[in-house]
Amino acid sequence: MDCVVTGGNVKVLAKAIHSLSRIGDELYLEPQEVGLALRSVNSSRSAYACFLFSPLFFSRYTIPLGHAFRCKMAIKCVQAVFRSLSSLEKTVEKCHIELDGEKSRLTFTLHCKHGLLKTHNLSFQDSESLQAVFDKESCANMLRAQPRLLVDTVLHFPPSLDEVSVSVSGERVCFRNHVDDEAEQSKAMLTELCLSSDEFDHFAVGAQTSITFCLKELRGLLVFAESTGLPVSMYFDEPGSPVVLSVTDSVLEVNFVLATLSDDSNLCNHNNNTKRARSPPPPDDFMTDDIDSYLIAMETSELAGPSDALAPRSPSLERGEEEEEEDTEDTERPPNKKFRSLFFGSVCPSDSQLTNQTIKSQEVLASDSEDDTQASFTSCL
Repeated sequence: MDCVVTGGNVKVLAKAIHSLSRIGDELYLEPQEVGLALRSVNSSRSAYACFLFSPLFFSRYTIPLGHAFRCKMAIKCVQAVFRSLSSLEKTVEKCHIELDGEKSRLTFTLHCKHGLLKTHNLSFQDSESLQAVFDKESCANMLRAQPRLLVDTVLHFPPSLDEVSVSVSGERVCFRNHVDDEAEQSKAMLTELCLSSDEFDHFAVGAQTSITFCLKELRGLLVFAESTGLPVSMYFDEPGSPVVLSVTDSVLEVNFVLATLSDDSNLCNHNNNTKRARSPPPPDDFMTDDIDSYLIAMETSELAGPSDALAPRSPSLERGEEEEEEDTEDTERPPNKKFRSLFFGSVCPSDSQLTNQTIKSQEVLASDSEDDTQASFTSCL
């Protein structure tokens, strides 16, 4: 691959890489005939982002024909190439990107003013295809607004806020901070901001609903959208289905796919805090294990004492003591915070497998499960 980015597009490319750094720690690069795809996914696979730059975005874009190539690298290394965003537009005239598959090297050459050249040689690893499976056009609700409107909206929320809830009705949209049921309501600060439908460029609500998703990724997209001046579109359905944030231009397409909080999480949290008959645990699925939920369960178990289910049992325990521990297991479980997220399949099938396997376009949303926690995520890719 050999491509050249000139003028103000260098800053656009740099902003895209900085936005991807808010998603995950690795950058997936895939040159295609339709353009250069830059992707990233977080560790829990509940957030995915893709920037697709068309060949018209570059002053020169050449890739080997008939040869599919994919690689990944640490995103901090690429971010260091475009460290100073303020000086890029003033000092850098063009950026030359060259990918050498034989040497496993990706070279960024910045042509600055007064003939100064800055060369960065980055090593990479071969990777499989990373692609989220989603259909934003089939969503019942679609909102489009200028980035300045959304930036001014999220400014009312503190930087430490993790999740935000968006509620839509026939005439307005409300943004409010999400407060867990376990939090003490008397000490919790609630912030809500409502926007009229007239403030949006496009307002189409097919189903009145409320969704909750992470605010960090939304902030990252808004920083990019505001720098380019492109409107932001939001596609979503009921709680638990992914929300798609999109920015589209003639030479650029950006999609952020974020997991949303499942609507039955409040009911599950209430059940965990009341004494009810124990229900059978959900089946374990090794494909959907959530490491964050596991760590929460381990921490809760250590604080609960020796009667917790995760504490080691002595062989000399009587049968009656074991039954008593099983009866109290439900009341000592950690809070159930259930997300529906995206299932990412990063396996690239061979040509022979593709001929024998029919790929069905279907929504792959399933609840993750954990034997000791019931906190889970669902993924689609």
